[in-house]
Amino acid sequence: MTQQWWKQAVVYQIYPKSFMDSDGDGYGDINGIISKLDYLSDLGVDVLWLTPIYPSPEKDNGYDISDYYAINPRYGTLEQFKQLLAQVHQRNMKLIMDIVVNHTSTEHEWFKQAMSSVDNPYHDFYIWRDGSPETPPNNWLSKFAGSAWQYCAGVGKYYLHLFDVTQADLNWENPILRQEIYRMMRYWLELGVDGFRLDVINLISKQQSFADDTLLTPTADGRKFYTDGPRIHEYLHEMNHEVFALRDGLLTVGEMSSTTLESCVLYTNPACKELDMVFNFHHLKVDYVGGEKWSLGRFDFIQLKQLFNTWQSGMQAGGGWNALFWSNHDQPRALSRFGDPINYPYQSASMLATAIQLMQGTPYIYQGEEIGMTNPGFTHLEQYRDVEALNAARLLAERGHSEAEILAILQAKSRDNARTPMQWDDSLHAGFTTATPWIEVAANYPELNAKQVISRDNSIYQHYRKLSQLRKSSAAIVAGEYQIYFADDPQLYVYTRSLVNEVILVVNNFYGENCTFILPEALQTYSGVECLLNNYPELPENWRQFTLRPYQSVVLCLR
Repeated sequence: MTQQWWKQAVVYQIYPKSFMDSDGDGYGDINGIISKLDYLSDLGVDVLWLTPIYPSPEKDNGYDISDYYAINPRYGTLEQFKQLLAQVHQRNMKLIMDIVVNHTSTEHEWFKQAMSSVDNPYHDFYIWRDGSPETPPNNWLSKFAGSAWQYCAGVGKYYLHLFDVTQADLNWENPILRQEIYRMMRYWLELGVDGFRLDVINLISKQQSFADDTLLTPTADGRKFYTDGPRIHEYLHEMNHEVFALRDGLLTVGEMSSTTLESCVLYTNPACKELDMVFNFHHLKVDYVGGEKWSLGRFDFIQLKQLFNTWQSGMQAGGGWNALFWSNHDQPRALSRFGDPINYPYQSASMLATAIQLMQGTPYIYQGEEIGMTNPGFTHLEQYRDVEALNAARLLAERGHSEAEILAILQAKSRDNARTPMQWDDSLHAGFTTATPWIEVAANYPELNAKQVISRDNSIYQHYRKLSQLRKSSAAIVAGEYQIYFADDPQLYVYTRSLVNEVILVVNNFYGENCTFILPEALQTYSGVECLLNNYPELPENWRQFTLRPYQSVVLCLR
């Protein structure tokens, strides 16, 4: 195994609650995942990433952990988890766990102890500040709406919660807390997990002034005081030394909220000894009107390309590494957001996959993406489950939006869009469960499901398989230099990946109308061409100039 094996890998994200239910209680579980491992292996997946399966009151669907050392009984047992690990490893795949160490549930024993007395050693595991019951310590806002502070009468202080009120932020200034975190992470490594995805990890270091923000823009909500904070690189370097360096061949990826390119280069440059790769979300804000998530607007294609180019070129120059993705459990379905699931479902889904996966970085597939799952289009507020969406609906109503307007916004932006059950077949509840599922299945499951998609020769699933095979066969896709072309073209996203004499040209039409591609002058010196991938049956007769059909994606090897 090479030290950086993950550069050639493909990662598949599983949201266990919605993946596969084996025991008929309406919730996905560990045995359900085991039953689908051959499906994932056939897809060409190298790594499985499980979102949290620890005990939790589920106020934030498992990202509010109440016990770091156990498995939520809803998902199964520790023995079943060990069986899952063994089955994954038998198929030459790996498994990484999701770890949330910016905060815990307020039902965690640490927090219960912290509330009992200011003299309790666990009190300093969390962030407390003075303030009257009517006046919080500062004006920071929670990312789930409202103040980021909650008063605790028992100790006469406020605790910080950047997310839900039941998710209390941990105090990373406390070295004893940090050692407890590292000890817990080593426990999972000793069980055999192959790495970690670290939730909102760049928020763990807060500026200790706890100053007010201006609140003049959607992002002036306090985040500048805790995003990529003053000690973040110190903490991650320490974590690497205390945990990651103890075992070769791990994969570590950090979720970086509102981060900067400069910080992410430092997070992932191997010389810094912090993380292997990072998620950033700037490209998924190109449909935020005025920076506001809970709004409706078309995505800005030129801005999207600019952001891709900035991060590709910047991480490449700085020796960093990207995690490549369109979708996850916190984002709407990419096909509904950037493609055309009605008129061109296969074409737009396969184009989006090609465009993202062949850039510099490690590609991530979110469950259902490989079969073209879409936003469910819920028509009633009662169908939504996510705390963020429900809080947003309340705030939008207070601002005077009608129920129809609120529904339209949630249909486009809610995290629940990605959390509906995996659509396995056309049986009741899409084959996910025999019971009533915890959240409704998308209504299009009879026509859109894995069983039907896999059976087709030309399918989204088969396209993903080809992309995985292409990554494993091309050194240029893994390690080649990225270069964008036609940055201002209103319809085309074109780039190359070049390594020595191998040049991979990736041409993507992001819209539902034909357009013309003309080979850039800088590439005219190449005389030979091989088509590696095309989501239409017809090959261009003249590869120096050809017409791209709606959402067509063509990958050429130039020689």
